[in-house]
Amino acid sequence: MADLSKTDELFFSRTGLDRSRVESSVADALKGADDGELFLEYSQSEALAFDDGRLKSASYDTTQGFGLRAIAGERAGYAHASELSEAAIKRAGETVKTVHRGYGGTMALPPQGTNRSLYGDTNPLIEVPFEEKVKLLAEIDAYARAKDPRVRQVMASLTGSWQAVQIIRGDGQRLADIRPLVRLNIAVVVGEGERMETGSFGTGGREAYGRFIREQNWQEGVDEALRQALVNLGSVSAPAGEMEVVLGPGWPGVMLHEAVGHGLEGDFNRKKTSTFAGLLGQRVASPGVTIVDDGTIQDRRGSLTIDDEGTPSQYNVLIEDGILKGYMQDRQNARLMGMKPTGNGRRQSFAHIPMPRMTNTYMLAGKHDPKEILASVKKGLYAVNFGGGQVDITSGKFVFSCTEAYLIEDGKVGPAVKGATLIGNGPESMRKVSMIGNDLKLDGGIGTCGKDGQGVPVGVGQPTLKIDAMTVGGTAH
Repeated sequence: MADLSKTDELFFSRTGLDRSRVESSVADALKGADDGELFLEYSQSEALAFDDGRLKSASYDTTQGFGLRAIAGERAGYAHASELSEAAIKRAGETVKTVHRGYGGTMALPPQGTNRSLYGDTNPLIEVPFEEKVKLLAEIDAYARAKDPRVRQVMASLTGSWQAVQIIRGDGQRLADIRPLVRLNIAVVVGEGERMETGSFGTGGREAYGRFIREQNWQEGVDEALRQALVNLGSVSAPAGEMEVVLGPGWPGVMLHEAVGHGLEGDFNRKKTSTFAGLLGQRVASPGVTIVDDGTIQDRRGSLTIDDEGTPSQYNVLIEDGILKGYMQDRQNARLMGMKPTGNGRRQSFAHIPMPRMTNTYMLAGKHDPKEILASVKKGLYAVNFGGGQVDITSGKFVFSCTEAYLIEDGKVGPAVKGATLIGNGPESMRKVSMIGNDLKLDGGIGTCGKDGQGVPVGVGQPTLKIDAMTVGGTAH
């Protein structure tokens, strides 16, 4: 396995660590535990931000370290350090042993199967010179300002990272992954008189910077950010009340991620704190609603060749035709629930313990033409883009703010509205889905999911959806 030899160079040849002694320390630390692993990580990251016509900030960071975990039943012992030395790993081993001392567990079976590599191992940070990245950001700024005299401000940023990990289990199994990740973000502020509005665009994935810099497709991104800003500049106050809501395809799937996805993670269901707990095999959404979590899509931001416990990522059907079929699992929660790991054990870094997390979560396409869906609405809201949102896992209640939305009257899309928020309950909303578009779209590759203080890259997506009734919070009454 190519990734193993490359990570051996990083973690053993360069550091002077003796691999056999490290494996022996891991085996000793995990003897009598149910599960566990040594997670070795080396990562490089950078961020460049252009604002007000100049490079405002540029940062570069290199980190390395390890995390050692031992699991005994529901308990987990975790120790981590940024020092890669045999002495530090041995000390960590003595710490994690405390959770299984006198326990006498049986080590769980190793992760099964191997994925094909879902992305290249090119380091985006060294693939393109620094000057070329700054030039791209300057061109974005100049292009946006030349497009329309109402442009007041342009903000553009490039971020990239290159992460190499190796996982060593107590039974001697070793797994490795090398993960590139890049992202381009553009925001444009336009103004007329005293009024100012913003539009944004983002794209990225597990790739190098070439698509942004060499293929010139960033111009489409600037055009989209400017279009959104100008639409919002002409918007009217949003109405309030219960009404039909049509969600656009792609990024609006972030509502699905928050309102439904988190509730299908294994830990919340094992602890029975999710509104979906105990409902396997039961109807939880309208017929036609099929939601999957798929970590196997080539080059996608949320994809993983293996998760952070070494389990190959999978295509997991969560809800099929409205029936709850499964949860997203890491190894510990899967074992405690008598289920199989699904490749969803994820952590932010070596300093964080893994937990069940989403990868790329989306709803499959239906049969309706989006125009047919819009034409069916007597009076409602068409929500095309979202900003932030909040969800309560236990109750399923959510609040989301719309960054681009329109009134629908008599089947026709009317004026853009400002200040619309969607308020509802995830499972209830899924049961009110009455039409599903045939236009499934994934987001541009910008999602970051937060849970218990950890952030990981994710993808979202959906087709156009009609929800028969949802509360809209607005600015007009």
